[in-house]
Amino acid sequence: MKFNLKFLFITLFICTISIAQNKGTISGVLTDKETNNEVLPFANILIKGTNISANTDIDGKYSLSVNPGNYTLIFSFVGYESVEKAITVKANETITVNQVLSAGGYTLKDVVVKSAGGNREKETALLLEQKNAVVIKQSIGAQEMSRKGVNDVEEGLTKITGITKVDSRGIFVRGLEDRYNNLLINDLAAPSNSPFTKIIALDLFPTNVVGVIDVYKTFNPNIYGDFAGGTFNIQTSKATKSITKINIGAGYTTGNSLKDFLLSSDADTSTGFLGFNGKDRELPGFLGNQATRQTFTTDQALNSVSGNKGFNVSQTKSPLNSSLNLLHAEKFNLSNDRTLSYLLSINYDNNFAIREGVDRTIDLQSSGSKYINNFITTEYRFKTTNSALVGLNYNADRLKLSFNTLYIRTNLNSIKDQQGPSSGTAAENGFIRTNQLDKSDYLNGQLLGEYALTKDKNQTIKAGASYAITKFEQPDRKFFTGLKTGDDLISTSYGGNNFLRQYLTVDGNSFYSALVEYNLKFGKNDKQNKLTVGYNGSGSKMESSYRFIASTGNNGFSSSINNIDTQITSDISANNMSFSENSNATYKVKLDEMANAGYANLFLKFGEKVEVNAGIRFESALKETHYRGLGTFDAPFKILKYDNAYFLPSLNLKYLLSDTANIRFAASKTYTKPVIMEAFPISFINADGTSTQGNPILKNSDNYNFDLKYELFPTAKEMIAVGLFGKHIINPIEKTFISNATTGTVTTFLNSESANLYGIEAELLVGLERVSESLGSFSWGLNATLMSSKVTVSPNFESIDEDGIITVKPSIETHQSRSLQGASNWLVNSDLKYEFNFSNEWSNTVSLVYGVFGKRIYAVGTNGQDHVYELPVQQLDFVWGSKVSEHFDVKFTADNILNSWRKREFGNNGTLKVDEESLLANSYKKGIGFSLKLGYTF
Repeated sequence: MKFNLKFLFITLFICTISIAQNKGTISGVLTDKETNNEVLPFANILIKGTNISANTDIDGKYSLSVNPGNYTLIFSFVGYESVEKAITVKANETITVNQVLSAGGYTLKDVVVKSAGGNREKETALLLEQKNAVVIKQSIGAQEMSRKGVNDVEEGLTKITGITKVDSRGIFVRGLEDRYNNLLINDLAAPSNSPFTKIIALDLFPTNVVGVIDVYKTFNPNIYGDFAGGTFNIQTSKATKSITKINIGAGYTTGNSLKDFLLSSDADTSTGFLGFNGKDRELPGFLGNQATRQTFTTDQALNSVSGNKGFNVSQTKSPLNSSLNLLHAEKFNLSNDRTLSYLLSINYDNNFAIREGVDRTIDLQSSGSKYINNFITTEYRFKTTNSALVGLNYNADRLKLSFNTLYIRTNLNSIKDQQGPSSGTAAENGFIRTNQLDKSDYLNGQLLGEYALTKDKNQTIKAGASYAITKFEQPDRKFFTGLKTGDDLISTSYGGNNFLRQYLTVDGNSFYSALVEYNLKFGKNDKQNKLTVGYNGSGSKMESSYRFIASTGNNGFSSSINNIDTQITSDISANNMSFSENSNATYKVKLDEMANAGYANLFLKFGEKVEVNAGIRFESALKETHYRGLGTFDAPFKILKYDNAYFLPSLNLKYLLSDTANIRFAASKTYTKPVIMEAFPISFINADGTSTQGNPILKNSDNYNFDLKYELFPTAKEMIAVGLFGKHIINPIEKTFISNATTGTVTTFLNSESANLYGIEAELLVGLERVSESLGSFSWGLNATLMSSKVTVSPNFESIDEDGIITVKPSIETHQSRSLQGASNWLVNSDLKYEFNFSNEWSNTVSLVYGVFGKRIYAVGTNGQDHVYELPVQQLDFVWGSKVSEHFDVKFTADNILNSWRKREFGNNGTLKVDEESLLANSYKKGIGFSLKLGYTF
């Protein structure tokens, strides 16, 4: 009996070995047609009719071991068309089955996007997420930005419905200016790098540091209440595989590149080219941290124009624009399904631009409106951006941790020459030169974590904190004026605010933000209901210093314009001129701000059709401005304090008409704070007599928002949507021009009584195979917005002088009813995509992208003068992206092909007419840009 058992075990063992040795292997790689055949991780491979399956790894590879026979493989991935393929497996052989998947149909019952392996950067994944979400939002990922030739976040956002980019003034959402927007980075509040903008300029974020940008045009309680246009949530890139990639780019712009160019002496160096100049131009150390009325000694005055510190500029040729990007990422698979990854991104780019056109301001006269300044302006702009992102991520079954550090440094060197009549004089050879450096440093560190409190992950807690420091400087912004007597000669003199130097520094000494959020899933049907309770808040401490150094001396002289320091040095040595500090007691302002909020949000699903997301946010917004009036330098600070408490409800409803269609409704209340410099109690003075004056008694706006939207998703990569929206804004903040007896035209800001804004949005994203099978490689996107706005002007407004005295005055606005400042009546964005392959490895995507916005008010008209208007600009870009091989890729871009004029003009429907032949206020062309970027993946 024992012998029989032994014999049986031996026989079974031999049979098992025999069967194992006779098995065959199926292996291969899955690739993604939507990303030019890049590998597709986390896809599923199933043998039909069995439980045998596998998933592709991070490199898109898979392997299956089966007995000999005939099988059918099913390849699938969420949001993509499943593919079946018949195969025959022979004993002891390995067959290779590679497969390309393309986007296809899905239903609203499909699994959520995170099941797709967490790759939110894909267009199809984001479209599926948009479809399944209850809140109204749109997203753009790295894949789409790459396809459309987008180089930075700001440019990428213009591909979203209702959004336009306005040069240095940032992003407009539904006609609302930058002040109505807000920014999150990885769900945490983020400061601006400039006091002149509400959020950090998004063109400073290169696309390789960004995975996905979520755009909220409606409110929900977990985002900050300071919102009316859009809240942008930048999700920084995370390593999904091990990769090292380098990109080198060069660009040529018509009318700009390889032209005669003027550059500040300190920028015409190797450190200046890299964007690290400006140290020599900072306020002289002997002046100390407190403003004085100190006159320089001879040595101090000589030192202030020595080396790169003077008024000289270098005459050179503008080179080609250039860029360099390095991305390195590693991902490590640890035991027990844990992963550890890191990502390093380093980026540098520069841009040389020449802007030529007219620049005019109006003086209000009883005989009619005449130009007090009528310039032909040439501005030479050299901008560098350096950025770096370091990201660390740890993922386990129940715990996720991430740490991100983002650094951005910008330098904008500009030389601006204005020639023509100024300050009411008729001299055609009047000349003003401004030499300016705008410099910013931005460092933001973040730590975020998410932990599943229960094994079934129905209870989770999420927390995060960030700390940022920022610094904005205009070190030694200097200018001089005179009469141009030759191509390179000027007749000028000292004193009288000539050869004036300004030193502006705004230190963001600290900015911190935090969030804690608890989530509970409950109910039947896979816990489809969800309760969220949380806190988020932010605080900042900021301090400014704005000091002046003026020339002293009365003698006139003639000199070379570009080499004027020789004459200045000679006059200092002969005691004919010197410099002295001319600051006043208003030079320093301190600003403390804080926002703290608790919120609750409840998501409920009723049956298969109705989803409701209702919430409430209680937010406290505190603002303290510490400033001095026109008194002594050591006078105690006056304090303006605003302490507001907001009760901000929101409601989002979604009704599922079918598996492919939704109807959505959203309503909410929010508020809006002004941009820092809009409410800062200082006057920012320009060389041509104009200035910008902050209004520290600006009120926050209260906003009531409504949206109704229909969405249709015919396939995984198509969408048709139509939406209605409306906003009622109490105390809207707007830009205006007023007159000042000492500084001429003043740009300032005011609250109107109320504004109503409503419109309709439409979006279309379809494959053109619907028209003809021969167009199967084409897809077309179109979004358009029609809007109407009406502002009610208060009959009175509050005004504050430099001593802090508030008075109530009658309204100075020309029109008591008008459109909202910054709001276009219409805008259109469109793109056409064509995909084709030269070979199995050589894939190509060509896109043509177009955008245009309608005429809008740039500044509100006052004192009988009509508004200043910003005229439409048409933008047409061409992008050809080519993945030549596994390692090489090339991108060619032609942007601004139409090269439209950027224009502002004076309206002439006020009670005081413009008595000039031309109404053109400002104009320039950017030129047509051609760029080539070569990429190599190691």
